[in-house]
Amino acid sequence: MSDKILVIGEARDGELRNVSYEAIAAAKKIKADSEIVGVICSNDDIESQAQEMIYYGADRVVTIKHENLKTYTPEGFGQALMRVINDESPSGIVMGHTSIGKDLTPKIASKLETGLVSDAVEIESDGDNVQFIRPIYSGKAFEKKIITSGLTFVTIRPNNIPMLKRDESRSGDVNSKDVDVTDIRTIIKDVIRKASEGVDLSEANVIIAGGRGVKSADGFKPLYELADVLGGAVGASRGACDADYCDYSLQIGQTGKVVTPDLYIAVGISGAIQHLAGMSNSKVIVAINKDAEANIFNVADYGIVGDLFEIIPLLIEEIKKIKQ
Repeated sequence: MSDKILVIGEARDGELRNVSYEAIAAAKKIKADSEIVGVICSNDDIESQAQEMIYYGADRVVTIKHENLKTYTPEGFGQALMRVINDESPSGIVMGHTSIGKDLTPKIASKLETGLVSDAVEIESDGDNVQFIRPIYSGKAFEKKIITSGLTFVTIRPNNIPMLKRDESRSGDVNSKDVDVTDIRTIIKDVIRKASEGVDLSEANVIIAGGRGVKSADGFKPLYELADVLGGAVGASRGACDADYCDYSLQIGQTGKVVTPDLYIAVGISGAIQHLAGMSNSKVIVAINKDAEANIFNVADYGIVGDLFEIIPLLIEEIKKIKQ
């Protein structure tokens, strides 16, 4: 195997997701002197995306454009990536632990007959070995994994490994590879998005999450206003989603999205263990709840006992004053 690491980029709405740049930083942590090769599969204008990967630390980028790569399918992306992997023979592969990453990487690992370390939140080196730290038991414990031989194949959780500083003075080759993507069993004709507009929930630095305590769909309106003021995203507990206060695309928890923002504000959320599994590793947690005995206060760094419909408008007003 050659000493190079492939970083699989993932785009959304024509732009690479932040986790693609975080994956470059992760690759550097695995082995700093390895050649970092970015890979982008799409049917869009991806030259600018490739250049961004170089600015963020990639040494060169391989692009694959094909009409069957316009939207993600495991067959299409799998064929394209396997061609690159076979041609490059890397010592490592890194990708974001996103919905696409969780679907695609196990299939590729199976084809390569290799192991996969999924959902790494930290990468450490003790000189001789690289350790991958990942949460287990819904975030209640962590395990360290060391790959002793063979391919290093890893997915990283978004918003955990800081991306490198963007440097426009960096240069690198961008090469287009022709791959005949055939035998597509699934064709995506149209994509209907139910996710909220604005900041991507899984990559947001600030998240305002509502629970059953918001009482209605209208109860989420102040949360959206607060999120807008803070430049963040809105999430929800499963209870709020089950009550039809919001769409399931906002659900955070064991059966929803797992997030690790710098600031997580839990509004009207009791703190069921299933919800904590999706947000307990946030850097700073603020809880707002009328019930002083709510479980959410056991994991919160700061707690406010009171009526959210009185507290949220006051927060919005004060934050606006500070930002003026």
